[in-house]
This record gives sequence, C-alpha cells and structure tokens, in this order.
Amino acid sequence: MSLKDKVFVVTGAAAGIGLACAQEFAVEGGKVVLSDIDDEKGQAATEEIRKSGGDAIYIHTDASSEGEINNLIAKSVEAYGKIDCVVPNAGVVHLCDYLDLVVEDFDRVMNINLRGVFLTGQAAARQMVAQGHGGTIINMSSVNSVLAIPNTTSYAVSKGGVSQLTKIMALALVDHGIRVNAIGPGTIKTDVMRAVATNKEVMHKMMSRTPMGRAGETREVARVAVFLASDDSSYITGQTIFPDGGRMALNYTVPVKD
Repeated sequence: MSLKDKVFVVTGAAAGIGLACAQEFAVEGGKVVLSDIDDEKGQAATEEIRKSGGDAIYIHTDASSEGEINNLIAKSVEAYGKIDCVVPNAGVVHLCDYLDLVVEDFDRVMNINLRGVFLTGQAAARQMVAQGHGGTIINMSSVNSVLAIPNTTSYAVSKGGVSQLTKIMALALVDHGIRVNAIGPGTIKTDVMRAVATNKEVMHKMMSRTPMGRAGETREVARVAVFLASDDSSYITGQTIFPDGGRMALNYTVPVKD
C-alpha cells in the first residue's frame, strides 16, 4: 500500500497512536507533518523519522484552537504544497465519577477530543476542496464511542460524537472526492495504558473483556490508518473500523491468564 509522495498531517503525533501513524505513513513513502503541544517529544519523534529516511516536519499545535489548526494546515501546505490526508488524533482522557465531574473538565475533554476533530477535519477539507483532487480524513474514535464505562463520561461522549461526526463529514464531502472514516481502538499499549499496566486488578478487567487476551500495539492501529489512506480502501467512507481484539463482539467475559 504505497503512499509515496502523499502528504499527511497528524495531530497528537508526539507519542502513542498518533506517532505510530506518522511513522507508518513515512515508511510507506509519505511526507508527514507531526503536530502536538509537547514540543520536546514532537521534535524528537520527527527527528527519529528523518533518521530512518522519512520526510517529516513538526508544527506546534493546540488541536482545540481554531487559529492554531488553521496555522497547521497553512504551514503544511507551505512546506509540501498540498495535503492528501489528515488524522485528527489529538485526545485526552479524564477519569471521574459522573456525580463528581465538573463542567471545566468535561469541556476540556470535549474541546480537544471532539471540537479538535471538527476543526482539523474542516480546515483540511477546505484545503482539499481547493486543491480539487480529493483526499482522505481519518478520525480517531474508540470502542468507548459505543461501549460505556461509568467513570469515562466526557471521554466516551466525545468519542461517540467523533463517530457520528465521521458519518456527517463523509456524506458532506463525498461529492468532493474526500473519503472520511474513523478508527475505534480497543485497549492499546499507549503511555496511558502502560501507566496502569502494573495494576494487576485493572489489567485483569481489561483482558477479561478482550477475547484475544492481549493489548494491541500502536502499530496495529496505524496499519489500519495506512489502509484507510490508501487506494485499497477506495470504496469505504463513513465507517468506523475497530481494531479491538474482538471486544466489540463480546457479550460476556473471558478467562484471563495470570
């Protein structure tokens, strides 16, 4: 699935799934714009891609800011002349009991996880329409867009919004040759997951809901993004694909190996 000379913009690309997507796009020959608010990690990630032979730049971006997103798109076009694919991946998690959740924390999660996807997708789509040769948008959703955990109110609501936004975007942009899909990962080995991996009870709960019996690798999610960005998925739009180890199909818990 060669992506040679296509230009990719990834938000939240300093680590985790966003970084894995940037790395895999570069491996396939793409030119990658990494963006994040963690400049130290973002610059380091960009340098690693370059050292591996990839073509990449880094642009500081707060995904919840319309001005900074517009700057990201403008600077990306300035650097590479076009945009072929954008991955609005920036996101945060806030765990809190529903009765204790304060509006400031709810708004913060929604502003990054949902508003950020809207802003990034819209700005990129406007550029793609102006270019006149279509493109792809790959939103980052979650199994929690459909499933629910009591202490993830703002996160689950934001990801549910992303999945619905994906459908709307796909229908609104189809006449412009722009395909819009989403990825809904299950339990993936990100920094957030590793932080709780030492808690045997928490990991037992996670794996009891995962038929494959293991957490996914960030690269396994990124390869789905490569597929959705390629011509191999040319008849797919408005969909959310779930790399989740079987979790969405599960209606009970499974035995877990200690």
